Amino acid sequence: MMAEDLRAAVAGQPKRLNSSSEVVERVEENGHQNKRLKRDADEEDGEDQNKRLPKRKIVLLMAYSGKGYHGMQRNVGSSQFKTIEDDLVSALVQSGCIPENHGEDMKKMSFQRCARTDKGVSAAGQIVSLKVRLIDDILEKINNHLPSHIRILGLKRVTGGFNSKNKCDARTYSYMLPTFAFAHKDHDVQEEVYRLDKETLERVNKLLACYKGTHNFHNFTSQKGPRDPSAKRYIMEMYCGEPFVRENIEFAVIKVKGQSFMMHQIRKMIGLVIAIVKGYAAESIIKCSWGEEKVDVPKAPGLGLVLERVHFEKYNRRFGNDGLHEPLEWTEEEEKIAVFKEQYIYPTIINTEREEKSMANWLNTLSIHDFNSSAVEMQANNKTSKNSSNLEGSDGSDGDSD
Repeated sequence: MMAEDLRAAVAGQPKRLNSSSEVVERVEENGHQNKRLKRDADEEDGEDQNKRLPKRKIVLLMAYSGKGYHGMQRNVGSSQFKTIEDDLVSALVQSGCIPENHGEDMKKMSFQRCARTDKGVSAAGQIVSLKVRLIDDILEKINNHLPSHIRILGLKRVTGGFNSKNKCDARTYSYMLPTFAFAHKDHDVQEEVYRLDKETLERVNKLLACYKGTHNFHNFTSQKGPRDPSAKRYIMEMYCGEPFVRENIEFAVIKVKGQSFMMHQIRKMIGLVIAIVKGYAAESIIKCSWGEEKVDVPKAPGLGLVLERVHFEKYNRRFGNDGLHEPLEWTEEEEKIAVFKEQYIYPTIINTEREEKSMANWLNTLSIHDFNSSAVEMQANNKTSKNSSNLEGSDGSDGDSD
């Protein structure tokens, strides 16, 4: 019995180390463990410090290439279609700007995008407003968690009630397209050889200028009836710039500034002008399209559409020089915006056009459209045109479609 008690007592004592090397191993192991614990504690302290930071309302200036994304707006709970906001929210959480639960419920951070760009559409000057913790080196930390084709280029403090969509006075989009789109349908054109002449460019600009002012654009979207007051939109300017050559193909950029745009409106405005210049439709169709009768307006491809900038003129006049807030202008960021477009947006448009020939393929569908058709005849034609339009991305949309 005494022997058993003795064995039990020995077994209960701490195990003796067999050698000096085992002592060293234990010390080293404890040293590593202490370092790990210290590092973990430092990270927790940093997170705790972030949590203690007050949340402030800011705007972020964003640029992104939209290829491969199903638009800007996040669809919470749907992982099937990746959006720009999916990547943005993930970066905000990982950088410590917002708590994780704010990423799941974006209303908690008062998140609002200025324009809901759609599938495949890029942006050089998108603005989002939200409440964040103003951590140190905030832009660098957010960008570290974003892919290179999405960048935060600027940040400004705004008033507590600021909403980037509601406070926006106007939006400017650009549309980059190969100039062979304007070649007359009766001319046999080689895409890489074609160059836009001065007379055709002048005609294009004369037609684009017709859109200026307030008109009923119900024929330029699928969402509005002819008597819907919200189908009236105000266009401030629209013009096509001088052509330039990239990768042996000549391109031009159309700029349009308006208060707001309906879904597919810009692409249809450009599509109708192309149809006229190519000889498929009469110039009078533009004014006819503002009437109550249904007009078959073709929708140009989504590739090439870019949200260039958004305007906050009323906000700037009221708060921009109040001593507390900055005007929402991005003069200092212009160079970064230009570099991003040259690195990510223009090459994507050019390479995709060369590889997928979205404009050339779309031009072949113009003959299907009946620009003199009635609404009844159009229903049959729409079934055919939908098959080709499903291959395209959709354009930037804001205002009512957000």
